[in-house]
Amino acid sequence: MIRKIQLPLQTLNLVVGFMVWVLISSLMPFIKEDIAIPEGQLALVTAVPVILGSVLRIPLGFYANQFGARKIFLISFILLLFPVYYISIADSLADLLIGGLFLGIGGAVFSVGVTSLPKYYPKERHGFVNGIYGAGNLGTAVSAFAAPVVAENFGWSTTVQLYLVILAVFIAGNFLLGDKKELKVKTPLLEQVKSVYKNEKLWLLSLFYFITFGSFVAFTIYLPNFLVANFGLDKVDAGLRTAGFIVLATLMRPIGGWLADRFHSLILLMFVFGVYTVSAMILSFAPSIGWYTFGCLSIALCAGMGNGVIFKLVPMYFQKQAGIVNGIVSAMGGLGGFFPPLILSLLFNITGHYAIGFMALSEVALASLILVVWACQRSD
Repeated sequence: MIRKIQLPLQTLNLVVGFMVWVLISSLMPFIKEDIAIPEGQLALVTAVPVILGSVLRIPLGFYANQFGARKIFLISFILLLFPVYYISIADSLADLLIGGLFLGIGGAVFSVGVTSLPKYYPKERHGFVNGIYGAGNLGTAVSAFAAPVVAENFGWSTTVQLYLVILAVFIAGNFLLGDKKELKVKTPLLEQVKSVYKNEKLWLLSLFYFITFGSFVAFTIYLPNFLVANFGLDKVDAGLRTAGFIVLATLMRPIGGWLADRFHSLILLMFVFGVYTVSAMILSFAPSIGWYTFGCLSIALCAGMGNGVIFKLVPMYFQKQAGIVNGIVSAMGGLGGFFPPLILSLLFNITGHYAIGFMALSEVALASLILVVWACQRSD
């Protein structure tokens, strides 16, 4: 019984982790009304949670193998109580940066489930299972949609404190329902790193995930404030549109994993990066809200599908080092979400528009398409 509920339990854990991870960006239109944040610092405040959320994925993936998912989720959610409360009483830019940094723990828990859950299922179902777990990305949509609605009625500080209640519920849930008998892998960290760091597949998968998951995170934290500032949308409407982006990307993740279980994964990635190239090019022309919506939703579709495909390939290529490789690849994806908002903000300050930033995404996607074609030819 306990083994059967690990997939829904860990998926819900990821939902909660991601809800907390994007808490500041979801509420930024409200927070900046009470806390003076220089325009040039907005991107930094919303991107800071991504730093720790990326770097911590490597040790959390490793320790999930060492100690089991139950303990890692428990410790992570207990630790998150402190920064969430701290942000709820924040009254300065420094408070937001400090609290936001430690919200990154919520994003780091991703590598726990992708390491733990494949142990419960046969190899031919790993893509679909990791895709279902990855649908926990939906937590970002929950925050993007619900947090502004609650803040509109009760204020942003009270909204943040409600997250303490959610964390407490899941701390109890993991204590009672987590698998205490999960299979453990005790290989030393350094030994695992040495066995994979020269493998070209690790760095290719890291690059691909840097783009697919990175763009998912970047758009999630960048859209709410961007839509308000550039298209004059109200804060709740911007939250709804951001939630739509997240929902589409999230729904495509298990579909991508399911397709990867049945078809050639690298051919699927060719489609992903081909559409990425065209969609980012459309966005670079600073289109109307209609074309902007089309470009964003196309990227959401490809981001979700690509994320599902990549985490089918990880356990397939790295059976014995899945924990550390999951950590490294997912860390690179998280870092992919950190830099774009800062670069876009910098380019906008210099040029007055975002065209160069989106064109750069298009070119990187095109380079990835070429690398996938090369990898496919080598595998044949």
